[in-house]
Amino acid sequence: MITLRNITLRRGTKVVLDDASVTLQPGEKIGLVGRNGAGKSSLFAMLTHRLQNDKGEVDIPRQWAVGEVAQNMPETEMPATEYVLEGDTRLMAARAALDAAEAAEDGHAMADAHALLSDVGAFDARPRAQALLMGLGFKGEQVDAPVNSFSGGWRMRLQLARALMCPADLMLLDEPTNHLDLDALVWLEAWLQRYEGTLIVISHDREFLDAITRVTLHLDEAKLIRYGGNYTTFETMRAERMEQQTAAFGKQQERIAHLQKFIDRFKAKASKAKQAQSRVKALERMEKLAPVLASADFSFEFREPLNLPNPMLMFDEVACGYDTAEGENVIVRGINRSVLAGQRIGILGANGQGKSTVVKTVARMQRAMGGKITEGKGLTIGYFAQQEMDVLRPDEGPLSHMVRLAKEVSPSAREQELRDFLGQFRFVGSMVNQEVGSLSGGEKARLVLAMLVWQRPNLLLLDEPTNHLDLNTREALSMALNEFEGTVMLVSHDRALLREVCDEFWLVTKGAVSPFDGDLDDYQKWLLEQSKEAAKAAKEAAKAALKSARSGGNVSAPAPAAAPVAAPVAAKAPAAREDRKSSGQARQKLAEQTKPLRREMESIDAKLNKLADERSAVEAQLAAGSATPVQIAELGRRLKAIGDELADAEMRWLELSAEVDAIHAAG
Repeated sequence: MITLRNITLRRGTKVVLDDASVTLQPGEKIGLVGRNGAGKSSLFAMLTHRLQNDKGEVDIPRQWAVGEVAQNMPETEMPATEYVLEGDTRLMAARAALDAAEAAEDGHAMADAHALLSDVGAFDARPRAQALLMGLGFKGEQVDAPVNSFSGGWRMRLQLARALMCPADLMLLDEPTNHLDLDALVWLEAWLQRYEGTLIVISHDREFLDAITRVTLHLDEAKLIRYGGNYTTFETMRAERMEQQTAAFGKQQERIAHLQKFIDRFKAKASKAKQAQSRVKALERMEKLAPVLASADFSFEFREPLNLPNPMLMFDEVACGYDTAEGENVIVRGINRSVLAGQRIGILGANGQGKSTVVKTVARMQRAMGGKITEGKGLTIGYFAQQEMDVLRPDEGPLSHMVRLAKEVSPSAREQELRDFLGQFRFVGSMVNQEVGSLSGGEKARLVLAMLVWQRPNLLLLDEPTNHLDLNTREALSMALNEFEGTVMLVSHDRALLREVCDEFWLVTKGAVSPFDGDLDDYQKWLLEQSKEAAKAAKEAAKAALKSARSGGNVSAPAPAAAPVAAPVAAKAPAAREDRKSSGQARQKLAEQTKPLRREMESIDAKLNKLADERSAVEAQLAAGSATPVQIAELGRRLKAIGDELADAEMRWLELSAEVDAIHAAG
C-alpha cells in the first residue's frame, strides 16, 4: 500500500502539502481532485521522486513498477507501434538481456532471455500495442507511421498508449482525457475499469471520475482528505462535512463569546476572580476551529442576443473539407440540415470524421467545398476554437485582445470598462497585460469565453471548450449555456456538459451528417456495438489469413455463387452461353497470371512448416537441460536465425498474397 505520513512539500515559497497524511490500499482506483494550482501534479512528481518532500515519509513498495504519461512532446521517426512497445519496461529489459547474451555468446543467458521473453508476452506484444493504438482512435494505416508525422494531440495519445503498455502496479494519469474524443474516452474507461493495479487519476471530467474511481482524494488548503466513493459521492460528503464544520465553528464562537463576556464582566471582582481565571484557562486550552473558507465560485453569463433569426442556418448539399497542396480534401458532403433559434445541438462522431471541420466551415474559418450555407439576417457567431491559439495572439495581453474586439463590436467601450469586464473572468491587476502565450490552458480558455460573451452572439459554436477548464469553471459554463437564449452547436467529450446542455444530437460519420435518434447512453451503446463488430471482423480476417497460410496458401478468388436457374426464354440462351464462355476465359486468364505467384506461396508455406517444426525441436532441446554450454550457445544462435527466417518468409508470403489480390481486383 501507499502511505504518506506527515508530509510537507514546498514549491518555491508555496506550501503544497502541510503535515498531510493518507493511506491508499493496493488495487484502489483513486480520483485526485482540487482546484487548479492546488498542487495535484506536484503530488504526482513527489510519488515518482521527481520532487523531494521537505518533511515526513513517503512509503511505496519498492518492487512496484510505476507508470505515468510523459508530458513532453516526442520527436522521433520511430514507428508508432515500436514507440508504444517501449512503454513495456519488462519487454525492453528482456530484449536487452537477449542482446547482451548474444553479444557475449553466452548460451545459458540466451536460453534464460528467451524464456524471459516468453514470460513477458513478447510474442503478442505487438498486437497488444496496436490494440491500444486502435482503441485510442488511430487508424490501421497509422499504427506504423513515424511518431513525428502526427500532430501534437495525437502524439499525446501516443504517450498515453505508451503508459498503458507499461505493466504498472501503480498508474498515475494526469488529465488523460484532454486529447481524446468521446469514442476514445469510452474505450479508455472500459480499459481502466479492467486494470487491476492501483490507479490515481487527475481529471476534471465528472462522468469519467464517476465511472472509474471508488476513492476520492481531495487536495485543499495543503491538506489531503480521503473520501470513500466516486466524485459525486465526494461532493455530497464534502457538503455535509462543510455544513457540520460550519455548525461546529458557530457553536464554538458562541461558547467563546460567552466565556469572554464572563471574564470581561467579573475579572476585576474579587468574589468572582477565581471563576473568571478558570474561564481564561479554559479559553487557552480550547482547540480553536478554523472557519470554513470555500473557494469563491466562478460564474458568468452570456448577454441577451440583440436578435434571433429563425432559421439561423440552412445547409443545402454542403460539402466540408480543407485545401491541400494536391487540391481539395472533402471530408463530409451532402449536408441538408436547418439550424433553428434556441436549438441545443451536440455534434457526435469519432476523431477524424469531420466534426471540427463542419464547425469551422459554419464559423467561416474555412470555405464550403460545395453546396450553399444560407445565414439568417442578423446572424452573429461566437466561435470557441479547440486550439485556443487559433483565435488568440500569443504576444498580446488579455486587455489588448479586448480593446481590439471592442473596436469591432462596440466602439464606445472605455479601457476601465474592459478591465472591469476582464476582472469577472479572473484577469486582475497586471494579468490583463500578461502575454497570452505565457498563460495556462485554463486562463486562455477563460479569455476566449470572455471574448465570446463580449460579442453578444446569437449562435455559439463551441469546439471542445472544456479541455483546460477545472470542474468549477465547467459548471459555470454549463449554467451560462443553459441560460443563453440563442442557439448552441457543441462538440465535446465532456458527457456531463453534453447531457446538461444539448437536447438533440447530430452524428458525423462515414462522410455524412445525420440526426442521432437517442441520448448519450444510446450513443455509448452504439459505440460499443461498432467496436465489437470491428473487433469481430478483424478477428475473422486474421483467422482466415492464418487458415490460408496453414492450408498451403491457396488464395485464389472465391468460388462464384451458383448461377440461378435460367428462365425458359430461348432467345436469351445464346447470350447466357456467351456470358459463361467469356467469364470462363477471364477466370482462366487470371489463373495463368497468378499461377507463378501461388506456386511461390506454396513453396513458402512448406518452408514455414519446416521452420516451425525445427523451432519446436530446438526449444525442446533447450528445455531438456542436457545440452553442454557450447551446445546451448549454438542452439540459441540457431533459434534466433529461425526467428529471422520465419519473419522474412511470412513477410514475403504477405507480399505475394497482396499481389494476387491486386490481380483479381483488376480483373
